[in-house]
Amino acid sequence: MAWESLIPTVMLLSISGALAPGPLFFATITYGIKGGAKSGFMVALGHTVFEFPLIIAMALGILSVINVAQAKPFIGIIGSAAIIVFGALQLRSALNHGATLTENTNLKIPTNAFLVGLLFTGLNPFFIIWWLTIGMKLVLDSLLLASLVGVGIMYVSHVWIDYAWLMFISHIANKASNFIKERWMKVLMVSLSLILIIFGVFMLVNVLLG
Repeated sequence: MAWESLIPTVMLLSISGALAPGPLFFATITYGIKGGAKSGFMVALGHTVFEFPLIIAMALGILSVINVAQAKPFIGIIGSAAIIVFGALQLRSALNHGATLTENTNLKIPTNAFLVGLLFTGLNPFFIIWWLTIGMKLVLDSLLLASLVGVGIMYVSHVWIDYAWLMFISHIANKASNFIKERWMKVLMVSLSLILIIFGVFMLVNVLLG
């Protein structure tokens, strides 16, 4: 595959993946309500800190589907638990105070957003398996074109979409919150928390049954 076809393919697959609602998406909305686009950037940065080394490990042959298949139950259980706990803590905060966990100092909002981006990425076995299956061809094609430099070019073609999308939805969440009355904001935060808990339970069931 040549660059003129590889890069559009990377971008198309990245857009389809980025726009699919998941735990990271809903957590980004939560932090975006208080922190705006800056929170979205920090979520994306945390996502990148895990994702880029993962892709390099794939390119170097360090990581394989077999490795992940062996670790998937452990990663899945820990990841599901993390999402459920995060959602439950957020739900308790919303019910008790009508606010989110991100209603702290401006310093803690981006810090927490970074950690959520890192943990929700690293503890999501479905994300890792996507890269080791669908994404593997992109890695191999870029390796054939320009070795590790090609992998870097491929990754840049992919990752800017994560930043653009997560910053956009967090910015929109922040702007929309200015027009939502306090009681409806509480309903929104409770709903987001319940969605995260449901995602966590769904992931846990899939891992245990898989």
